[in-house]
Amino acid sequence: MKHDRIHFGADYNPEQWPREVWPEDIRLMREAGVTAVTLGIFSWASVEPEPGRHDFSWLDEVMDLLGEAGIAVSLATGTASPPTWFSRLHPETLPVNRDGVRLSPGSRQHYCPSSPVYREAAAGLAALFAKRYGTHPALALWHVGNEYGCHVRECYCEVSTEDFRAWLRARYGDLDTLNDAWSTTFWSQRVSDWADVLPPRTAPTFRNPAQELDFRRFSSDALLACYRAEREVLRELTPGVPITTNLMGMWEAVADYPSWAPELDVVALDLYPEPKDPAAHVDAAFFHDQMRSLGGGRPHLMMETATSAISYRPPNRPKRAGLNRLWSHQAVARGADGVMYFQWRASAGGAEKFHSAVVSHGGSDNRIFRETAALGAELAGLRDVAGTRVPAEVALVFDYANWWSLELDARPAELRIPERVRAHYLPLWRENVTVDVVTPEADLSGYRLVVVPNLYLCTDEAAANLRRHVEGGGHLLMSFFSGIADACDRIRLGGYPGAFRDLLGLRVEEFWPLSGGETARLDTGRQADLWADHIVPEGAEVLARYVDGPLAGEPAVTRHAFGAGTATYLGTRPDERAMRELVRDTLRRAGVRPVAFGLPEGVEAVRRGDRLFLLNHNDHPVLAAGTELAPLGVAVLKEGR
Repeated sequence: MKHDRIHFGADYNPEQWPREVWPEDIRLMREAGVTAVTLGIFSWASVEPEPGRHDFSWLDEVMDLLGEAGIAVSLATGTASPPTWFSRLHPETLPVNRDGVRLSPGSRQHYCPSSPVYREAAAGLAALFAKRYGTHPALALWHVGNEYGCHVRECYCEVSTEDFRAWLRARYGDLDTLNDAWSTTFWSQRVSDWADVLPPRTAPTFRNPAQELDFRRFSSDALLACYRAEREVLRELTPGVPITTNLMGMWEAVADYPSWAPELDVVALDLYPEPKDPAAHVDAAFFHDQMRSLGGGRPHLMMETATSAISYRPPNRPKRAGLNRLWSHQAVARGADGVMYFQWRASAGGAEKFHSAVVSHGGSDNRIFRETAALGAELAGLRDVAGTRVPAEVALVFDYANWWSLELDARPAELRIPERVRAHYLPLWRENVTVDVVTPEADLSGYRLVVVPNLYLCTDEAAANLRRHVEGGGHLLMSFFSGIADACDRIRLGGYPGAFRDLLGLRVEEFWPLSGGETARLDTGRQADLWADHIVPEGAEVLARYVDGPLAGEPAVTRHAFGAGTATYLGTRPDERAMRELVRDTLRRAGVRPVAFGLPEGVEAVRRGDRLFLLNHNDHPVLAAGTELAPLGVAVLKEGR
């Protein structure tokens, strides 16, 4: 889609409705200010009701109706959910779980990502779409698959096993190198024949962590190969039409999105913040920052969100009045050039019939439609924001291999990346400091401060990159249990934190995880919990010490001058107030200024292009930057006002 406006629309599934409803849909779309729809995501069974018999007549009609109305189409290839006949004729394409159970059709995503039969059929269907609609005036974007890995991100069948072996051969070359990478001398796991290399299926106890990690890397690549198979067909037949698929803003390590991003012409996001969660907007801000960063700072699309209730989260509560508007403006503020919903018209049947939509079961005479239509008119007035960028001086390091590895079995404590990332992101959000979300190997030259939450698994390239950043004058804030293992989940010997000892000016003699509810007081008057490093300074300045607990008197937080820069290290989890104070001090030392000063708590400020977005996440009115904001209110100010 062209970045000439803030696109507004929804998933449109006309195959669920009789033809006489379609003109009414178009009329209501015009009334609501819809500029774009995603069409045909689950259309395979409708365009190919029987093997080899195709019926595109209904889709032809809908494409023409949308084109005549001036509504752009993100046309899906229909491959997200194979028809029942496909599963009957090709039962070997159904996925197998870790326990060896083959899953059945009757839901969605019921295919093995490694299946050549599925990939060939999906690419064939994509080719039919491309040949039929490639020159249609309504076509603006290809939408391949749908939410890859949302339900089936790994398959353990024999086809996947063979594909895994081929992936490992390409990665390691021979079994000696594989055995070394997997540390197979432990527990007599050495393999001498490729036939003995298996996925990490259910086993008596802990599985080999390097095997687990590689299987997750492989599974991400297998899903990406499905996308690529269709994309290559589309690119060959319709070279001028951009191609994407929808990634997911969720705290699950679905796939290695940084490896996917270069394959997408525009990054697209599905995001469903929980209306009941008082901090949902902070997570949403993070995911928008992540998607914008995946695209190298270019605008992204919020391809799906909900107008109100989300059906799979009981209790299925609606969004309060004004919340959809607020969160939609947040998306635009943080770089989205599109706000689109699942879905246009609420389904009368099926698994998601109680999911909200633009047009509800009772029609359009209701709060949801009126609010949505008003938002469409409002976003149309932000046309000159489209295509602009969101500046950031702070980068937060976020790595999927580290996520997968950190949460495997038999670690010193139960660390969870969602909580760890939130703990570092929240104080930055509260200080109204915009953040890019980057890989540890990314170019860090444009950032004053780099924040590194618990980078347990660290490649040599990442370690050298972070070292260069500080050496060259940058600032670093890093948390405990970082730099411990290499890319194969092998401990970096010579003392913790192996990859960062000289950078941080310390060594960690022992880990002292704290039990649930156990806390340690700091000499700053604050508290900490979860974890305590036994830090031995080797040049680092001590900023805080433990007052009590197993490490009373020992350092808890340090700072080290390294080259022209500074590295601050957290050997524990400070309480929320202490973390905010430390982040604020680190920002000051790094010379990072907030987007706006002196704003009330709960007000989010983001600069995009020449606009300042002020977003009031409070239930009460506030005065922010000289502007009165209603509860859940929004203001978009021209720079220099």
